[in-house]
Amino acid sequence: MSAVTDAPQVALDELARTVEALLFVSPEPVAGKDLMEACGCSGEELDVALGQLREAYLPGRRGMELKEVAGGLTFATSPEAEDAARRLLAKPRTPPLTPAQAETLSIVAYLQPVSRPEITRIRGVSADSASGTLLERGLIEEAGRSQFGAILYRTTALFLKLFGLASIKDLPEVTQWDPTPEEAAELRDRLLRAGEARSGTAPAPVQPPGVVVEPPLSDLAAGGGKAERDDDDAPLPAPTPLHGTPRERPPVPPGPAPFGGPRLVPPRED
Repeated sequence: MSAVTDAPQVALDELARTVEALLFVSPEPVAGKDLMEACGCSGEELDVALGQLREAYLPGRRGMELKEVAGGLTFATSPEAEDAARRLLAKPRTPPLTPAQAETLSIVAYLQPVSRPEITRIRGVSADSASGTLLERGLIEEAGRSQFGAILYRTTALFLKLFGLASIKDLPEVTQWDPTPEEAAELRDRLLRAGEARSGTAPAPVQPPGVVVEPPLSDLAAGGGKAERDDDDAPLPAPTPLHGTPRERPPVPPGPAPFGGPRLVPPRED
């Protein structure tokens, strides 16, 4: 007797369901050897499982059919559903969330109901654009007002559906992302350096040996020193007239004006 006939029918049925799931989640046709490796089964057992699937997905029975394409197996829609599938896929797809939108959504999910000013204080930047987009996409909604009059926000049923949650209680614990002591120390050091740089109290950078850094002009002026001014600090030269000043122009000789116009009189010397 072969190993296939010795295997219980329950195990073969479970193998057929596993192969069905693998073909469903794979965007590309799956070769038989890849299915055997993933399922940990023999070639004979795989043939039995595929036979069950071919019988279940005979043309005309369901909306999908099991087909062999490019040396592998895959599910394809039935010809009857082709037009409907084209209309569905022709709709524009919703773009993924940006990092700012995902960060804002996570704050609302864990702290709801929460207001925009609170989100802004947590993120350090304005949350108007991100929260507005989340409202338009139906991931958050208004949930009343705070004691100070600010609008509060909470997640919607669409949020639970998209993230596969039964309720907000199914959100992962925040402690899963707590930093390690080393990460916390590095983050604290970066924040201190950023604060010192912003307040102007950051220590002077260490220069490599042999590099001489000249002090700025303001320091030299305060200490009575002299320094050569940069070209940008030098005064601009006086503009040169294109046609000379009025006294440099040659006098116009007296005489009748051409074409009967007024006669020109030479300028008088002061």
